[in-house]
Amino acid sequence: MHNFKEICRKYFGSSDFYEILKVPKTASQKEIKKAYHKLSLIVHPDRVDEADKLTANEKFKVLGKIHFILQNEQRRKIYDSGGEFDEGEDIECNWMDYWRNIFKKISIKEIENYEKEYIGSDTEYKDIKQAYEMSKGNMTKMMDFIPFGRPESEPRIIEIVKGMVDRGEVVEYDEFFNEPARKKRQRHMKYQREKDEITEDQMNDLEKNANEIRQRCCDRFVNLLSSLENKYENSKRKAITPDGGSPKKRRSSRRNK
Repeated sequence: MHNFKEICRKYFGSSDFYEILKVPKTASQKEIKKAYHKLSLIVHPDRVDEADKLTANEKFKVLGKIHFILQNEQRRKIYDSGGEFDEGEDIECNWMDYWRNIFKKISIKEIENYEKEYIGSDTEYKDIKQAYEMSKGNMTKMMDFIPFGRPESEPRIIEIVKGMVDRGEVVEYDEFFNEPARKKRQRHMKYQREKDEITEDQMNDLEKNANEIRQRCCDRFVNLLSSLENKYENSKRKAITPDGGSPKKRRSSRRNK
């Protein structure tokens, strides 16, 4: 157990499972699962550069072990009482298989249906605001965070942020309203490359493509998948029906894109 605590500190700066997952000790199983889902998506070995795969794999295994312990009531009680657990229980565990078995695969149709609900919703508004503030107006970083962020949705997002600034909800970042054309072109080119790769997958195998899209969506749609997961958990007895820059003072006018 001592070795695992050292590994936790090495990769996450703490040996406290709850601190690593960023949840309180009183967190429900649903909250723990959601936190594990979010963090594991970020460090998933399949979605990092080749040079970072070894580190990502170790982080992924650490998170898997933490969830393995906390998702079981008895193991969690033992850990909560003394900070220990029987590490021998999971010695043969394949953490990638463990992860796949826990999280439901999201189909293309489910993503499309959720998009219809999401666009224009209060959830989207909050996501745009959070992305704007976290990225300090860096549109490229924002579009990696906002579900269904595409080049064609950027003008609408800009108008939404303009409204937030005018109402004093957020500060005005010059980088956002006067983004260099070069950065915008690079972002759009990257998006087109990703879109072309998905299209090629569609031509090969529709079922495989659904899984590929799910993995690609994990990069952009962490909030989306968490929202979908909540919908499924709340509808178990029903059919699933998709119901950075520096802040500037406000200026009197902005350059229109």
